[in-house]
Amino acid sequence: MSERDVLITGLGMVTCLGEGAEAHWTAIASGGPRPPLDATRFAPYTIHPLPVIDWGQQIPKRGDLRQMETWQRLGTYAAGMALDDAGFKGDEEACARMDMIVAAGGGERDVVVDTSILEAARTREDRGVLLNEKLTTELRPTLFLAQLSNLLAGNISIVHKVTGASHTFMGEEGSSIAAIQNAAARIRAGQSTHVLVGASFQTEHPDMLLGYDLGGYLERDDWKPLWSRAGGKGGGVVTGSAGIFLVLESRAHAEARGRKAYADIRQVVSGFADRPAGELRDGVAHMLDELKLAPGPLLTVSGASGAHKATTAEKDVLSARDGTALRGISGLFGHVKEAEFLLAVALAALCLSNRAGFPPIDADAEAAFAGVPERVLATTIGYHRAEGMALLEPA
Repeated sequence: MSERDVLITGLGMVTCLGEGAEAHWTAIASGGPRPPLDATRFAPYTIHPLPVIDWGQQIPKRGDLRQMETWQRLGTYAAGMALDDAGFKGDEEACARMDMIVAAGGGERDVVVDTSILEAARTREDRGVLLNEKLTTELRPTLFLAQLSNLLAGNISIVHKVTGASHTFMGEEGSSIAAIQNAAARIRAGQSTHVLVGASFQTEHPDMLLGYDLGGYLERDDWKPLWSRAGGKGGGVVTGSAGIFLVLESRAHAEARGRKAYADIRQVVSGFADRPAGELRDGVAHMLDELKLAPGPLLTVSGASGAHKATTAEKDVLSARDGTALRGISGLFGHVKEAEFLLAVALAALCLSNRAGFPPIDADAEAAFAGVPERVLATTIGYHRAEGMALLEPA
């Protein structure tokens, strides 16, 4: 035990299953909640849709709400929930010293303008000229700025007064792995005492689905459980939307406030396997070796995306370890890209704080877990690139 242990003291969670740590634990602990699905709006693709959200609970000013699209609202809302949960909400002095690390995509594009460009490009060969025309006539400077990745962090600073050092990472699942890894490293090095770290992803936006579809990753068949999609039509990924933020604190800082923690992040490891060269399985196995896991039962909250090669590689390596009980959370929440690793870590922390595992999401492919978990592994093997694992223990 060290005064610089990295404790999770706040959870802000918004997914297709609802809002808040308590609601999520109730849903998963009850055993096999039916995943919310929408197979019509974006057919032939299925998504896990968001519930109705009263944004005003965490973003009270209408002016702030008006200049955000759903992606930024999700992140700002979840960040406020995490601050509330950790007891920092409204403490401007503490928030002014709080650092922030955000994992983000490229923002939400103007679908109408993008569509007009694609339509015009079908009938014109001078596409360079076409793009210049559209840039000067269709894109307003304020609209372009609203698409910048670091505006999520900016809005959180404005709405919740978190004004310490701020960093935004980009790069799909890799960004969330880097965000947690860097936040934990800063606390262990004494550079930060408390950090707000998180991400959001909004799949109910055509350009977000387009990014997956161009690579052939989206599943086109009717919905199937996560581990049963290998023979399906399409790439195996079914997406969802989420906002996930965590408050990480040094043990000394949390204890000085008298704050109870969900869990202790003992170690975070990452990788970037050369997948075309067939190195992914070795990369996953190497990360497991880095964690130096003792033998015995291991509840594993997996952020496997459903993408065939990545998901198969992860399952093969983890299942080969005796005592591993997998929980493929994308089968319940959908794949939430930049927020995926954060969701896995948050659910792992809930298991430790509640001193219990949760039932299999897919009873045909996942082993039962009995007893009180002494540690929980959270994983994310990116659908396209980047791999990460976090080992959590009771706080």
